[in-house]
Amino acid sequence: MTATAANYVWLDERYPAPAEAYCFTLVHNLPPSDLLARRRGQTEPSQTGTAAIVDSAFDRPGRSSDNARQFIAMTTVGDRTLLIEPNGYLGVTEEEALSTSAGTRWVSHFVNINGLDSFLWAEDTAKRLTFEPGLPDHRWRTTPDELLDAMHHSGFQFWDETSDTAEPVATEAAFALAEHLTGVRITPELLQGTTFVCGSAEIR
Repeated sequence: MTATAANYVWLDERYPAPAEAYCFTLVHNLPPSDLLARRRGQTEPSQTGTAAIVDSAFDRPGRSSDNARQFIAMTTVGDRTLLIEPNGYLGVTEEEALSTSAGTRWVSHFVNINGLDSFLWAEDTAKRLTFEPGLPDHRWRTTPDELLDAMHHSGFQFWDETSDTAEPVATEAAFALAEHLTGVRITPELLQGTTFVCGSAEIR
């Protein structure tokens, strides 16, 4: 257990667009094509780097009459599929995520430009843990305290540990906790140099 919020301080500086409104999901042993099929998705042109996938996500309403779809970008990292939704939230939408997690481990975290955030860990359609990264004291589902030590190590700010001068690190801590659960470290090189398999899924 080595990842902390400090490992992800680069995110907001180097990639402010995805950092302020994103959903990152890591799925075990489910390749991008199968993941897209489970989401009843359709393919889109591949894109290289996060700047391109952010542009593609925000350009969708301008180039399509179908505005009820979320753009997603995927790549394989070891035995996981990384799914990125710029300005999206399907990965933490329980009705979709839990069914899609059948036979696998699903770890997803989200934040939007209004500061709303969510973290979801599911195993084979069962919700193990969900909480708001900005309010880690409130946790729900079958094992709400199993990751408590890892959450402290990752850098989440609990009420009894927060000072008036503490810098908010909820986003960075969410990336660190996802790394703890999956073994996948998100790096600048991964976000910049990867050619992502892209698609879109219906927003229900």
